[in-house]
Amino acid sequence: MTTVERRISTTSPRRITDWRPEDSAFWTETGARVARRNLVLSIFSEHVGFSVWSLWSVLVLFLGPAYHIDPAGKFVLTTVPTAIGAALRLPYTFAVARFGGRDWTMISAGLLLVPAVAAAVVIRLGVSYGTLLVVAAVAGVGGGNFASSMANINAFYPQRLKGWALGVNAGGGNLGVAVVQLVGLAVLATAGAGHPRLVAGVYIPLVVLAALGAALWMDNLPGLRNDRRAMRDVSRDAHTWIVSLLYIGTFGSFIGFGFAFGQVLQVQFAADFTTPVKAAYLTFLGPLLGSLVRPVGGRLADRIGGARVTFWNFTAMALGAAVVLLASARGSLALFIVGFVLLFVLSGVGNGSTYKMIPAIFRAKCAEETEARRLSGALIGIAGAIGAFGGVLVNLAFRQSFLAYGSGTGAYVAFIGFYALCAAVTWVVYLRRSARTTGV
Repeated sequence: MTTVERRISTTSPRRITDWRPEDSAFWTETGARVARRNLVLSIFSEHVGFSVWSLWSVLVLFLGPAYHIDPAGKFVLTTVPTAIGAALRLPYTFAVARFGGRDWTMISAGLLLVPAVAAAVVIRLGVSYGTLLVVAAVAGVGGGNFASSMANINAFYPQRLKGWALGVNAGGGNLGVAVVQLVGLAVLATAGAGHPRLVAGVYIPLVVLAALGAALWMDNLPGLRNDRRAMRDVSRDAHTWIVSLLYIGTFGSFIGFGFAFGQVLQVQFAADFTTPVKAAYLTFLGPLLGSLVRPVGGRLADRIGGARVTFWNFTAMALGAAVVLLASARGSLALFIVGFVLLFVLSGVGNGSTYKMIPAIFRAKCAEETEARRLSGALIGIAGAIGAFGGVLVNLAFRQSFLAYGSGTGAYVAFIGFYALCAAVTWVVYLRRSARTTGV
């Protein structure tokens, strides 16, 4: 055991006093093993966080006529945790430097017990809608875990490996959206639609394992600081708000569709999905593929440029939304599913390519590499928080569309227009010859 590892194992709490990831000898001897251990545990905690955040996308499938909640009310139940999770991303980003990566992972994982236990206890016939709304809101704590996890892992890895580490961390977390759908399917297929509390109950031991894993095997790093000045500086840069707009279109679509897809199937094609289990057989597919392809967007951006990938991706998303609109008008379930799965996949690709644009923008703008990294890190935090609000907009769009038209037509038209806007903004700001930014 090396000196550093011995110091980690005997310090309470586990706090590393010497961390030099850019030192190749240190990294080879000790750093890589320690970083990998923290990465694995961080992914697990973030994965459980995403699942708890997405819990109500599954639970609403169980709330049949006996609960007396109309489709609009169900969309509110999925909108509220999305909004709370998005709002928590900025404070969760700061929490890592304030408390330490290991300590905050323990705390943030432990907080997931509240929505899991609450849902397992209160969901039963006769429960009031107000109670369900409060419990759904508490599930928003799971949405903040992504931000703190990314901030923590970013500090563990050398610059040359940050892209890989952050991509794996993000992808592993995003898979939680698909896995909770599979858990819901398993409960529906075995216990039946009368046992929604079992879905939340599955996550109670997993939350405990995530918190214990952080306590026993994760580490706090020295010298982490919250650079509030960087947040202030980057908020004055127009690129911050442009990239955040693009991230609303990519990650916002991913998380919004993940929350809404099951409900849309049940309402739009009620004759085909007469029971919740029939919808649950399909709801996991889109989030699963969207999570798995996220690194593909990053790799493509490395090869041909983030702005170019993002532009064509938004163009394809507009076409995908048009396919969904056409399928909705014709009542074609097969075409509808193809279009929606395409949107999930493209949102995953766009997640990777948009994030890859951030460091390239500031490398082109800043004379010093350290300044570029400082501003890039701040923008990643802001874009992650604002982008998550896209999920709120998706659910609100569906709610209003079903209230106004009895179908998702209005929402699909809005998605087409928004993706076309994002493609146009990407071309005008980053690809047009007179405005082209080197390397973006």
